[in-house]
Parts: sequence; C-alpha cells; structure tokens
Amino acid sequence: MSSQNQDRRSRPNYDRESLLEIAVEVFNERGYDATGMEELARRLGLSKSSIYHHVSGKEELLDLAVTRALDALFSLIDEPNTAELAPTARLEHIVRRSVEVLAAELPYVTLLLRVHGNSATEQRVLKRRREFDHRVAELVELAAQEGGIRADIDPHLASRLVFGTVNSLIEWYRPDGELPVSVLADALTVLVFGGLRSPGQPGGVR
Repeated sequence: MSSQNQDRRSRPNYDRESLLEIAVEVFNERGYDATGMEELARRLGLSKSSIYHHVSGKEELLDLAVTRALDALFSLIDEPNTAELAPTARLEHIVRRSVEVLAAELPYVTLLLRVHGNSATEQRVLKRRREFDHRVAELVELAAQEGGIRADIDPHLASRLVFGTVNSLIEWYRPDGELPVSVLADALTVLVFGGLRSPGQPGGVR
C-alpha cells in the first residue's frame, strides 16, 4: 500500500455536521476572529482543501452555527401549541423553553452571543437578534396590558433583563453536570416572574 493511501486512511472522516461541531468548539475556545483556517485544519486533522470540500470557509461555518442557534430561539416564539395562550402564559413558556434551548444548543448559543458584527455574516446575525428582542418586547407589552406583569418597566428593558439573565447561563451551566435543565428552567422562571408580575398578582414583588 502506498504512503499516500495510508495517509488518506489515517485522516478523520468528517461530514459537514461533525466538522461544524469541532469548528464551533475551536471558535469558542480561541475566538472567531483569532481562528484561522490553518488552526481549524490542525484541530480537525485535515488539510484546508478537505475543509473547503464541505464549506467555502470559516465565515460559512459561523453562519451555519449561529443560524442553528437563532432558528432554535425563533422556534420558541412560533411554536404552534402556544398560539392560543394568553400573553403572560406565553411569555413564561418562552422564558422556560429558552433555558432548555440554551442547554440543548449550548456551544452554538455561546458562539451566537459572542458575535460582534465584524463581518457581513455577523451583521446579519445581530439584525436577527434584534428582531428576536423586538418580538419578545412586544409580548412583554401585551402581558403588561392584560395585567399579568407589571406595567411600570419599559418592555424592551424588561426583555433585555430577562434574556440577559438567561444568556448568562452560558458562563457556568454545563448540561452534563448534576443540575437537571428542568430544575434550572423552573428556578429561573420563578425568580424572573416573581419580579415581573404585577404587585397585586400572586408571587408579585411589591
């Protein structure tokens, strides 16, 4: 057997999904801007040309990763089984489910939250994140109008505070640890809505 054939057999066999998984891991460790194709090739045990067989470059890998995270978040707002819920109940459901999505897609959400807007892809990502924030803020406003949560906090501020709390989980939560995601989601929802509920509502903070 020729040495060329031996080299081919010794190289890892990646599909696009597994390649993306490793790339996201490297981006989160080193930072997207600081990661070149050479580093990705080294970590993957592939030549750069082998990577280009799957994607056009690292920006496409970023686009695939953050789109996965954003699509998961937007699916929470558009879940068909929540369409008939009252605004406050729907908002509470979205907050709880966002914790579950973060845990399920932790590396991808982590990368999403570290995007700075330094490329066309990153600018598109930030635009979609603002759209998500706006839609949640609209729901916060509806929940305040029905009296389910307090109306003395600006809905955009409330939305940022709530999801800032959710997003902070990327810094310490590990899905393979001892804390089940269901317990975490319940605890965060109780704490958040204890502060958001109108003072006259059960559990509301006066």
